[in-house]
Amino acid sequence: MQHTNIYEMGLDKNPANFTALTPLSYLQRAASVYPNRVAQIHHQNTTTWGETYTRCVRFASALNKAGIHEGDTVSFIAPNIYALFEAHFGVPMSGAVLNAINTRLDAEAIAFILQHAETRILFVDREFAEVASRAIKMLGAQRPRVIHIDDPFYTEGELIGEMDYEAFLATGDADFSPILPQDEWNAITLNYTSGTTGNPKGVVYHHRGAYLNAVSNAVSWNMGEHPVYLWTLPMFHCNGWCFPWTLAATVGTSVSLRHVRADAIYDAIKESKVNHFCGAPIVLNMLNNADAALKAGIEHQVKVMTAGAAPPASVIEGMENMGFSVTHVYGLTETYGPCVVCAWHEEWDEKTLTERARLKARQGVKSPMQEGLMIANPDTLEPVPQDGTTMGEIFIRGNLVMKGYLKNPRASEEAFAGGWFHTGDLAVWHPDGYIEIKDRSKDIIISGGENISSIEVEDVLYRHPEVSEAAVVARPDEKWGETPCAFVSVKPGSQVTEQEIIQFCRDNMAHFKAPKTIVFGELPKTSTGKIQKFVLRDQVKTL
Repeated sequence: MQHTNIYEMGLDKNPANFTALTPLSYLQRAASVYPNRVAQIHHQNTTTWGETYTRCVRFASALNKAGIHEGDTVSFIAPNIYALFEAHFGVPMSGAVLNAINTRLDAEAIAFILQHAETRILFVDREFAEVASRAIKMLGAQRPRVIHIDDPFYTEGELIGEMDYEAFLATGDADFSPILPQDEWNAITLNYTSGTTGNPKGVVYHHRGAYLNAVSNAVSWNMGEHPVYLWTLPMFHCNGWCFPWTLAATVGTSVSLRHVRADAIYDAIKESKVNHFCGAPIVLNMLNNADAALKAGIEHQVKVMTAGAAPPASVIEGMENMGFSVTHVYGLTETYGPCVVCAWHEEWDEKTLTERARLKARQGVKSPMQEGLMIANPDTLEPVPQDGTTMGEIFIRGNLVMKGYLKNPRASEEAFAGGWFHTGDLAVWHPDGYIEIKDRSKDIIISGGENISSIEVEDVLYRHPEVSEAAVVARPDEKWGETPCAFVSVKPGSQVTEQEIIQFCRDNMAHFKAPKTIVFGELPKTSTGKIQKFVLRDQVKTL
């Protein structure tokens, strides 16, 4: 006799009890409940949530009138200002997919993205007109329509579009009905990986993941309602780790920042009472090393979320010394940004500042809306022991994982092999369940048969009082196969020598792990502050 499931009888989904998840609903609620609360601060200009909603509706309407429909790509090359913030709502409200392009890319990379994404309309801020123009010329007949963004507080560069962003918005209707996804699996944004080898891959996000990671951010960071958030993290990077949508969910305030400089950051914290910002460890290091006069006058609690590279404990310690509260997270472009968080335990408050910083330097546990996290053998997917020493690859699964790579089914299949997303990052699993990255699989140094974590060596280098920045890569060696080579930038006026730094490392770690070579100078970085180790690996071959 067949069993009847009584919970499946007459209990179907319908419009009254089921709606596709989309972060666009956060904007609608913010504008409805708090229409007069400030949503955006751009220099002297402020925009409320009610006004922001109207602007985004007009934007969506204007895009539809311009022939943009579901499945079309709308690209932006812009800094962290109002237009790109509004695009995170206005573009998907038209049914289209937003592609925010890395502003540090060269013309060839931008041209590849525009072509691969099949961009229909490109919005270009005047600061990036020159590189955008060169990219567009490479496209031949497949050129997108170009609209320029004329920021009233920036006069350099030039205007290259057929019309201005504000004029384009004016062509839209304020009573337009936003196009919400019928299926939460629909694409909402397209983000390109850094492409350090070969062409970048197009990572596709869905509405469901964007909705959930926006809330995950708020919960894991204890943001509460009405946070004031400074855009030190590029919005083109994992859609600003989904924080445009988080700010709508928490009815917060988005504070523009065109250039990431210590003076501009400290000024904004004081003037706009910023209490939240994100940034790579390199940004934190810049703030640590800033002039004392810039740091003076901050009398409120500031929360910092950091990721992008494993932050040295000394950098976290420096921020905490200034009274900033640091939360360490981990993620990739493929996971909507943060999907792992170093969740804090109250009993850790009793530990010394140095011990707390060391605990915070671990990547952590799965974030509130993530489903699966493990460290496992990359070949067998067998989890490694939680002993804090056995290394394996980080694997992730759940709603905070991309749809896949655009027009690249083979890469998607490889990334999802075995039902888990393969990160390529190597880590250990601690007894308390927290993971700690030891290296990218390609960055591990094998010297005399021994594995050396470049991150472990960097952590010691950052503790040297004269070191400002450091990166360690493998240098070919006839005897050992590879040895650690450290690229170091020192603080202004420092006279520290190569031998002194090597000795410092030998005094603070196993001798075989200490770098055999020190190269002084500025370190190459990506637009998000990550040190470009692939550049250093090329340089080391010529030493």
